[in-house]
Amino acid sequence: MQLEKIISISGKPGLFKLVSQLRNGFIIEDVTSKKKISIGNSSQVSLLDNISMYTFEKEVPLFEVFENIAKANEYKETLSHKSSEGELKDFMSTALPNYDTERVYISDIKKLVQWYNILSKAGYVTPESF
Repeated sequence: MQLEKIISISGKPGLFKLVSQLRNGFIIEDVTSKKKISIGNSSQVSLLDNISMYTFEKEVPLFEVFENIAKANEYKETLSHKSSEGELKDFMSTALPNYDTERVYISDIKKLVQWYNILSKAGYVTPESF
């Protein structure tokens, strides 16, 4: 997936793309609005490329989970992150069948769904991107 520079920033909603590095921070671009802003080095940033989800056997990279979701939804958006707990668990069972139910919380599933839908709306989820 062409998402190596996509990040999440603690305290800021949405996802961002790293545009360039400054001496004291970064220039980032909101993936949906394309608005560019700068952030300082003190911001807590997580590269989506470094995030994994737990299964009972191993950790699966987030982009593999995104690929499973994309294929199951024909590369379109999926259910809302505001869906019921039961719907989210059913969704997760499809996206990552052997996910560790003890270590993957509902809040993690909501974040997964929210991020996938943001990337889908922004045009990052296509058959060519995987």
